[in-house]
Amino acid sequence: MNKNDIVNQLSDRTGLSKADSQKAVDGIFDLITDTLKSGEEVRVSGFGVFVVSQRAGGKGRNPQTG
Repeated sequence: MNKNDIVNQLSDRTGLSKADSQKAVDGIFDLITDTLKSGEEVRVSGFGVFVVSQRAGGKGRNPQTG
């Protein structure tokens, strides 16, 4: 499911227009993004937790040279 699918499902389930559903989804994603950028986590009861985690870098390779 992609963002457009979420907008369509939200519109179908709530009766909101597609434009209002798009605004709602964008607003929620912006809020989650801003919260994560500030170093906080986003916890949604019964759904899950969004957190930023640091991982060690991987070793890359050039597919043309091997």
